[in-house]
Amino acid sequence: MGGVPLMGVEEEFHVVGLADRRAAPEVDRLLERLDGKEFSPELQRSLVETNSPATPSLDELRHHVRRLRGRLREAAEPLGLGVVAAGTVPLVDLSGDDISAGARYERMQHEYQILVREQHICGVQVHVDVPDRDTAVQVSRRVAPALPTLLAITASSPYWRGHDTGYASYRSMIWQRWPTAGPPGDVTTAADYDAMVAELIASGTISDAGMLYFDVRPSAHLPTVELRLCDACPEVDDVVLVAGLFRALVGRARSDTEAGMPLPRVRHELLRAAVWRAARSGLEGDLVDVSGPVLASPAVQLRALVAELQPWLEQTGDAEQVAELAEAVLARGSGAAAQRRAFGRRGSLADVVDDLVARTQGEEPRSTPPLTVPVAPELLADYRPPRYDEAVDDDGKVRPAYGWLFRALERLGPRGLTAAESALRTEQRARGVTFPVPGVEPGEDGERLFPLDLVPRIIGPDSWAHLSNGLTQRIRALELFLRDVYGPREIIRDRIVPAAVVDNSPGHTRSGSLVASDAVRIAVGGIDLVRDSDDGWVVLEDNLRVPSGIGFSLTGRRLIRSVLPDLESPSEVLGLDDVPARLRAALTDGDPAGPDGEAALLTAGESDVAYFEHRLLAEAMEIPLVTPGRLQVTDGAVFLVGGGRRRRLSTLYRRIDEKDLALARGADHRPIGRALLAAMARGRVALRNAPGNGVADDKLVYAYVPAMIRYYLDEEPVLASVPTWACVDPAAREQVLDRLGELVLKPVDGYGGAGIVIGPNAGAGELERAAAAIRERPAGWVAQDMVRISTHPTFTDGTLQPQAVDLRVFAVQSAGHGPLPEVDVLPSALSRVAPPGGMIVNSSRGGGAKDTWILA
Repeated sequence: MGGVPLMGVEEEFHVVGLADRRAAPEVDRLLERLDGKEFSPELQRSLVETNSPATPSLDELRHHVRRLRGRLREAAEPLGLGVVAAGTVPLVDLSGDDISAGARYERMQHEYQILVREQHICGVQVHVDVPDRDTAVQVSRRVAPALPTLLAITASSPYWRGHDTGYASYRSMIWQRWPTAGPPGDVTTAADYDAMVAELIASGTISDAGMLYFDVRPSAHLPTVELRLCDACPEVDDVVLVAGLFRALVGRARSDTEAGMPLPRVRHELLRAAVWRAARSGLEGDLVDVSGPVLASPAVQLRALVAELQPWLEQTGDAEQVAELAEAVLARGSGAAAQRRAFGRRGSLADVVDDLVARTQGEEPRSTPPLTVPVAPELLADYRPPRYDEAVDDDGKVRPAYGWLFRALERLGPRGLTAAESALRTEQRARGVTFPVPGVEPGEDGERLFPLDLVPRIIGPDSWAHLSNGLTQRIRALELFLRDVYGPREIIRDRIVPAAVVDNSPGHTRSGSLVASDAVRIAVGGIDLVRDSDDGWVVLEDNLRVPSGIGFSLTGRRLIRSVLPDLESPSEVLGLDDVPARLRAALTDGDPAGPDGEAALLTAGESDVAYFEHRLLAEAMEIPLVTPGRLQVTDGAVFLVGGGRRRRLSTLYRRIDEKDLALARGADHRPIGRALLAAMARGRVALRNAPGNGVADDKLVYAYVPAMIRYYLDEEPVLASVPTWACVDPAAREQVLDRLGELVLKPVDGYGGAGIVIGPNAGAGELERAAAAIRERPAGWVAQDMVRISTHPTFTDGTLQPQAVDLRVFAVQSAGHGPLPEVDVLPSALSRVAPPGGMIVNSSRGGGAKDTWILA
């Protein structure tokens, strides 16, 4: 292939008035102040184009892009003008009087009419050298499947004529109206291409070859192949990233051509659909992987593309820089997202333009506009929270943290939200996002779709820091408690926790004593919390056996971003892309086989209500998903068998109940539970979470967690607990029986909200039955004060309703290097929401979930 191919870019810019922030048809005055061939007019007189020299390196390209942008600024500012690199600008008037002079443009205006008046749009074109036009045609066909990812990177045109279009790249939607726009034509040689051009000219559709507006094409005036699909980019680094990726794509396509590889077989319609999806979502929603075809997250798609192109990126010396720029844009998000963040602060499109003018020059805006709160009369007309509401105050006003969200929701309105809800359910069915409820069969009234609400919940940075500190402290104390009660039992000897509380706990098992004394017992903990005021977080329950929800949190984010990619917080939202890696790192740290060990997720199979989550997490962590029936214990080691071979497993992420595992049969059809425990006891396999953890998340033991924190850590609890009475204690029992109508009654061995009696909401008959059950078996019950659980706007039956929410936060532990395991609190928190008027959030009791946005 010879030396490094040269590359160059053509950038189009909007000219705007700095006073009114509107598109300004002043390019003629601007060009009078510029010299050389690097600047030229465009179809509209509010647009100007720059042309960089051909360069061999990305660093030189960056230098020229910045230089040309700086020169434009120097010429524009004395005229009261600014320049914007973006697909569109928010404030523009469509007028037939603003077309640049010239016979070609005038002919286009006459022929295409409104299409020409709409062309207040800007793109970035990347040129890469190729040896001849036959190669250019082949390259165009071969790179086409990867181009939607490049569009997603550059998507920067959400606003059009004063409105949010709902698209990340509305420029693409306007561009696609040209009769010759879209994926490259079905041609394989330069002769085929020229024949196609001749036919289109003869048909009167175009007047010259330059009017073929394919996503990628042989250049009409240079010996290059030209990428034309992308929006103009506010960030210079995004231009450089796309140029580096496109040059590598061209290099790979040339190699495939020279090797005689067949052309990719991707339907034209699917390529158009993939472009549409990228235009709709940008980097904020799923993209189409045309090789499936399947929906894939932008992070997965972009990282996979970088990995595939590694050999060609290394040939050009671009590998390290492109990888860094790819991670940077994934962290930063698309240009469309940045514009929506600017708008969200106070709903001003002028702020958006100011932000774009600054970012085009690599600067931050000179000032940050204050956050303001919108009025949302339609959505909140009948919204009446019964107690503390996280988004709406007592006067019915939107709280400041939710201002941007209600601006977006008000734009959609009830009808738009209903349409989005329908799209959400369609995507859930397509992805198989299920959480079956026992006793409910699939069908019209029980589709087993995971109940997910459209309206995200927001957790501010101060609240998250408080929760993270409190969860770290709590998990550490519970870990020490487990090590202690299955070992020296010092907390019992010192009379902090009564022996009967531990020994009579249903979760205290013999298998817990088989775990090594220094092993991490709580690899994954899920702590349920509620709040009764702005900063009043209270721990409701600990889940230390097989806590579910991480996978549903990941899926909830993907689904909400897919159907509502235009929701964008002005503050950074903590991403979830690295959660599977953090989970896997915690699970495999301290693997008995060392760094060469292999982990698997152990599930009961499709009968488990959380099987969807099991499958998702196994795929995300790139570990096998196995049932007990595929395992065999031989010579004290655990093997995955099947397909005529076996592989040793040294870590099992246990997502099967301890009792079910004891009864399960292995690959040899014999009970496997004892054999697994024996292998664990011998240090041949790690079970995460460890057996016997149920003693620490017992509802009676819960009452002693604050004392554990003081005993083991010599600290005061960061997070409050709900006052709890153990009915096994005679004095406490009498107090509970006297106050049944005020308290929440819970069976000690209850699960999933089963058996809970909420005193204030219970009838006389239900309270009488609860009293009888407590008297008959007092050790099986605890009672707690009623917590006034906060509500949150939830889209139900076509309106926003205040519904009770809790929060399950997940913390993982790894062995670390000190005396205590290292705790990592994951941002994949799961907000669960009760049915209207209810207080129990569990899915098995009709509850649902929300995407939880934790602000950095």
